[in-house]
Formats: sequence, structure tokens, C-alpha cells
Amino acid sequence: MKGLILCVCQGTCPSFQKMNVFEILNHFRREGKVDFVAIHPQLCATDGDNFWKTLLKNGEDIEKLFVAGCDPVMQKKMFGWTFKELGFDEKKFIGIEIRNMTTDEAIKAIEEAMPNGVKE
Repeated sequence: MKGLILCVCQGTCPSFQKMNVFEILNHFRREGKVDFVAIHPQLCATDGDNFWKTLLKNGEDIEKLFVAGCDPVMQKKMFGWTFKELGFDEKKFIGIEIRNMTTDEAIKAIEEAMPNGVKE
């Protein structure tokens, strides 16, 4: 399975105001480029940890996990310990920065991060 999660800094950060996050998720869902999509307001918060624990209970089922939000280096620092704790292989994680982008720019950035650009 491949999944796409958008993390939008509580939905109040100016960095995400130029995009329609639902259109982004619907684009990838409709095109069949991933098996599931989700939006979370703040994956680096405590409830984000709970989200990861629930999602990655059986992390072997996940082939690739794309997280579009802030800087990928920051994402790895914030989520890395949770991935280790849960035994999730970090090589399956791909962070994508979409801050300060329009809807179309964010879609393009996510597509460029996906190997082959489509679901295999």
C-alpha cells in the first residue's frame, strides 16, 4: 500500500493558505496514485503520535508513505523516533515540502516525489 498524508500546521499557518488541501488529496485519490489519503492538523503533536501508532500498527503493509507538509528534514527529526519505536522502516517514508505553494504547485511537488509518478 502507498499512502499520502497532508500535515498542515493546524490549518492556520499562512504557509498553507494558497492551497486547497482537499483538492490535493482528491487529485491523488481519484488518479489512483495512492491507496489511501489523510489530512492531519499537526503530526508532530501528541495526537500525531497517536495517529502514527494507529496507522503503523502493521507498518509492513505500507510500501511507501508520503507526507506533504513542512521541510522533509524537520519531518524526519520529528517523526523518526516514533518510526523507530514502532519498527517502521524509515526508507518507506518520503517527506515533501509544500509550504507556500498553490494547489497546483503542491500537486506537482508531490507527483515529482513519487517514483514513476503513479501507483504500480
